[in-house]
Amino acid sequence: MGLFTKDIATFEDLFLHQLQDVYYAENQITKALPKMIDKATAPALKAGFQTHLTETEGQIARLERIFELLGENVKAATCPAIDGIIKEANEVAGEIADKSVLDAALIAAAQAVEHYEIARYGTLIAWSEQLGRNEIAAIFKETLDEEYATDDKLTNMAKSSVNAKAGAVVEPA
Repeated sequence: MGLFTKDIATFEDLFLHQLQDVYYAENQITKALPKMIDKATAPALKAGFQTHLTETEGQIARLERIFELLGENVKAATCPAIDGIIKEANEVAGEIADKSVLDAALIAAAQAVEHYEIARYGTLIAWSEQLGRNEIAAIFKETLDEEYATDDKLTNMAKSSVNAKAGAVVEPA
């Protein structure tokens, strides 16, 4: 099922596709986070990524529960958007030698992921409510709250220490 194809004929089809999309995205994120944990040097950033990895695993379990509530098989739909965000993060991170600048780049990459997820979960909540599936909307809301909290933590970490350390780096003349 691809977006804007004949496979999406109804609002229900669109909803299911978006669910499959976010399921794919969360699974890709669980593959990317261990690499980010390895690359991060700030202890708080490493710990934050580890915490979010555990949260993401819980989010995947919630999505699987939603598939079950819908009577649908668990299925992922390839999400080029998350693939692109992760690819860009890997490319940028691979080009940065200075570890404090790398930490700032990792936070920026993680926030791009969070903002994508926030947009997707917000949409899924609205669509769940429109379809009269308030129990499912509540499950999505739990995940959305975690995504907002992670984004806030990343912003605070960037502002309180990581960006200042990265900004203090002076390139040799």
